[in-house]
Amino acid sequence: MARLEHANITVSDLDATADRLCELFGWRRRWQGASIHGGRSIHVGGANDYLAIYSRGDEGGAPKAPDSYGHVGALNHIGVVVDDLDAVERKVVSIGLTPHSHADYEPGRRFYFDDPDGIEFEVVQYD
Repeated sequence: MARLEHANITVSDLDATADRLCELFGWRRRWQGASIHGGRSIHVGGANDYLAIYSRGDEGGAPKAPDSYGHVGALNHIGVVVDDLDAVERKVVSIGLTPHSHADYEPGRRFYFDDPDGIEFEVVQYD
């Protein structure tokens, strides 16, 4: 069976995004270095999977993408499974982000938040 190893997203502030994701999810920086188009990448995650975050270094001035749900091929959100949903939500709030769209559903609970680049994350805890 195949498994998802990583996804790659472009962000405006590479180090701030890496630090935020590591703080929220208990991840670590697995690798970092030069990348395509003169940019830089950092891989954050665990032993078997990660999120590759990328910046060309000039992304801060680039316009943000429009709402992804109306564009074929766009990333809608990134789902992260956690052991303690309430603890992660407290961390999200403590760094100034706003949780939204809370829901209980079979087989768990979830909420979403948008990072400073407008990337939506779904955080889920399964029972």
